[in-house]
Amino acid sequence: MSENKIENADGLTVAVIPARGGSKQVPRKNVTRVGGIPLVQRAIRAAAAAERVDLVVVSTDDDEIAELSAAAGARVIRRPAELSGDDATSESAVLHALDVLESAGERVEAVVFVQATSPFIESEGIDEAAELIRSGQYDSVFSAHETYGFLWRRDDEGAADAINHDAAHRPRRQDREPHYLETGAFYAFRADGFRRAGHRFFGRIGLVAVPEWSALEIDDAQQLAVASALAGLVDVPHNIDVKAVVTDFDGVHTDDTALIDSDGREQVRVSREDGMGVSRLRRAGIPMLILSTEVNPVVRARANKLRVPVLHGIEDKKSALAEWAAENGIALSDIAYLGNDVNDLAAMGSVGWPVAVANAHPLVRAQARIVLSRAGGKGAVRELIERVLAS
Repeated sequence: MSENKIENADGLTVAVIPARGGSKQVPRKNVTRVGGIPLVQRAIRAAAAAERVDLVVVSTDDDEIAELSAAAGARVIRRPAELSGDDATSESAVLHALDVLESAGERVEAVVFVQATSPFIESEGIDEAAELIRSGQYDSVFSAHETYGFLWRRDDEGAADAINHDAAHRPRRQDREPHYLETGAFYAFRADGFRRAGHRFFGRIGLVAVPEWSALEIDDAQQLAVASALAGLVDVPHNIDVKAVVTDFDGVHTDDTALIDSDGREQVRVSREDGMGVSRLRRAGIPMLILSTEVNPVVRARANKLRVPVLHGIEDKKSALAEWAAENGIALSDIAYLGNDVNDLAAMGSVGWPVAVANAHPLVRAQARIVLSRAGGKGAVRELIERVLAS
């Protein structure tokens, strides 16, 4: 939507996402995955889905962020070192991006400054902000959520002092005027006014009211954990649009238990409906691979039964997956990987659609873009395949 959407003769509305490589509280924060998607790509997707945004730009000093941003459809502007340190302001990154665009002949009328650290931005809010600027109703706009909270501050001696209310009078919620708390998720402003002011707030200022749940901003590890937990509730895609499916074996095709006879031979329990799902996937011409660390020959026997290729006894799943994808001409971003335990994390982190079975390890569930409703060995593979075929 970004590059091929530029058709505005009156000047562009450009979404600018500043994304440095450095971060103190959460290392490599902008490439950290929430719900299986790097934060910078979540911001790009939100901005690109907004109908009133003509172009999405990511300003960065980092090669990995640049690669992820380009893959998501954003135009990348490389930020110089002097604008990439801990003391560099977001305003300086936005101004630099405007300079680069306008020196290339792009005329920018409105800017939507989007923060990658807010993972749950709704595109409708970005659209509303852009319209408020383009219509001339406001010069600058920010996102905020409604709050009826009683705010306090401490004086120099530590005593509490009421800010937005009379401490001696506690009116009911319905009798109170709401206040609005700035979220930090996005801002919008006229490009010319921003250049003159050098700041995101100037002229007539308006706000876009957004849901409180969308206001989470990740500044530390605790907020990242909360965002990862929320992603499973907020991100609810039904269809999984991929070109290949890769699965672990134990705990995915099986229920992660084994029967061992007196001679030490192992038997596992699998789901017949998984087998039917694999058959349907094969008939649809979508490649599939079973990738397992398990050396037991039962893995290959099951793969042969399903008529799908298998790599087992593999310690470095991530590298093996990358090699298989390259040999088959499939981008990692177009692969769904279904896992259940911590030895799947590296491989899951390398694909576009990391998926977890319902009873997966908590770390796997946190990294997954989708957590299935079915457990391993109980139809999880079939559920994944049905969602792939539905796309």
